Amino acid sequence: MAYKCPEHVFLHADHISKIYPGTKALDDVSFDLLKGKVNVLIGENGAGKSTLMKMIAGIEHPSEGTLYIGDQEVAFKDTTDARKHGIGIIHQELSLFPNLNVYQNIFMAREQTVGKIRLDNKTHIEKTKNILKRLEHEIDPETLVGELRVGQQQMIEIARNLVADDLKVLIMDEPTSSLSQQEVQVLFKIMRELTAQGISIVYISHRLEEIMQIGDHVTILRDGKYVSDADVKDIDVPWIVHEMTGGAKAYLKRETKVDWSKVENVLEVKNLCLPKAGGGYLVDHVSFDLKKGEILGIYGLMGAGRSEIFECLMGLHPEHTGEVYLEGEKLNIKSISGQIDKGFALIPEDRQAQGLVQTMDIEKNCSLSAMKTYKKAGVFLDSSKEGQKVDEQIKDIHIKVADKHLPILSLSGGNQQKVVIGKGILTEPKILLMDEPSRGIDIGAKTEVFDIINQYAKRGLSIIVVSSELQEIVSIADRVLVLSNGLKTGEFSGDEIKEDTLVLASYKGHHVQNHEKEN
Repeated sequence: MAYKCPEHVFLHADHISKIYPGTKALDDVSFDLLKGKVNVLIGENGAGKSTLMKMIAGIEHPSEGTLYIGDQEVAFKDTTDARKHGIGIIHQELSLFPNLNVYQNIFMAREQTVGKIRLDNKTHIEKTKNILKRLEHEIDPETLVGELRVGQQQMIEIARNLVADDLKVLIMDEPTSSLSQQEVQVLFKIMRELTAQGISIVYISHRLEEIMQIGDHVTILRDGKYVSDADVKDIDVPWIVHEMTGGAKAYLKRETKVDWSKVENVLEVKNLCLPKAGGGYLVDHVSFDLKKGEILGIYGLMGAGRSEIFECLMGLHPEHTGEVYLEGEKLNIKSISGQIDKGFALIPEDRQAQGLVQTMDIEKNCSLSAMKTYKKAGVFLDSSKEGQKVDEQIKDIHIKVADKHLPILSLSGGNQQKVVIGKGILTEPKILLMDEPSRGIDIGAKTEVFDIINQYAKRGLSIIVVSSELQEIVSIADRVLVLSNGLKTGEFSGDEIKEDTLVLASYKGHHVQNHEKEN
C-alpha cells in the first residue's frame, strides 16, 4: 500500500537502519520531520542522531528503510541531490575553506555567473553583506575565513545555508558549540524567522536549556533506536534525562571495600589548561587526583575535553599549563617516550589508527611499546625474552589467538583491543589511561575488558577510564569526574554515581563557560 504522508509532516523516515562493519548505527528508526517546526533530536554520544541526519542530507545511504517527502519515496544520491529537494545541513565540525574568503565560502557550489563562465562576484559580495547583517555579523566579505575566530566561522557556516532560495529543511548539528550567548540568541531569532516561513529545522544539541527554549518537538534516540518523542510544551528536563538514560543495567557494579580516603595519591593534577585556537580552553583549569589501585572514570559529551586531558598527560601537548605530580614529584612533561618511561600508558580511542600497526603480527603489536626492555648487547633484540613476555600477557588477559605470528587483523575487534591493552600493560605502567576502551566491540568482549580493568586495579594499578557510555562508567568507576566544555562540572563517588546525576552535570558547563572571552 502506498505511503500517505500526514499534512503536517514534510519528510518521513520509515524503518531506517544503517549497518557499518561491526556495528549497527541505526536500528529500525522511524522519524517524522514536522513542517515549520524546530524538531529537536537528542540522545547520548553514539545514539545515532548524526547518522540519521546524514541520511536525510544525502551524505549516507540507508542499509534498510525508506525516505518520503510528502507521499513520494526519495533516495538521495548525494548532498547535491538532497539540496535540490531543499535540504541543507550545518555540520558539527566546520567544513569551511580557510584559504578562501567569506563570500567564496558562502557561495561555494552555489556560484552565480554573468554570462556562461564569469563569476558574478558583485552579487556574491552584496548578498553576503545582506545575510551577515541579518546574522548581526557585519564581516568584510573579502576577509579570509582562516583569519576569523571560531564563533565567526560558525556564523559563516550558517550563512552558507541561508543564502539558498529554495531552503525547506535546515539540519543543525550542535550549531551553538562555538557561539557566545549573544550569538546564540541571534541564531534563535533567525530560526524562528525560518519556521515562520514554513521551513523545518532539525536541531541536534546536548544543551538542555537550549532545547527547552527553542524546541517545538523532541525525538529521543538511544543505542541507535527510537525511544520516544513529545512536544516540548508537554515535557521537562527530568523527563528528557530519564528517556535518554532509561533501560536495564547491562553491567555489574564494581564493588570494593577500600576506604579511599586512607589511600595515597599516585597522581595529582592541578589547574590543567589546554588553550584552543581562537581563544578559550579545550581543558579549562581542571584539577583532580588518582589513588593507587583506583579506577577513576571521566564522563562528558563530545568536546568536553576528556581525550585532551589524556593527551596532556602523555606529552602530546607541551603547550599545556598547570602542575602534574606523580608520587609527589612534579613532572616536566616533554614527550610521549618520556611519559612512558615515567610510568604512563595510554589505550587510545581509535585502536586501528592509533593503537595498532596493521602490517605487523600480533606479537610485534603487543610488544611494541616495551621494545627497549628486550634489548641485548646495546642494539639487538632478545627475541626469546620478547616472546616469553608476550606469551605471559596473552595468557594473563585471555587473548584468543591460535598463533601470535598471525597478522593482527586476523583477530576479532575484541581481541585486537586486548592486544592494545596488553601493549600498554607490558610497559609496566603506574597509571593506565584508557580512552573509550570498549568502543566497537561486542557485549561479551566488553565484559572481558571490564574484568581486565578490575583485575589490574586489584593488583594496585591506577586506572583512568574515559567512556561515553553511562552504564559503563557507572558500573566500572570508583569515582567519576564530569567534564563539560573543558570545565570540571562534577565529581561523584560511591552511591552518588548515578546516570541522571552524571547527565545533568555534563550540561552545566555549557552556560557556565564564558564564551565572551572568544570575542
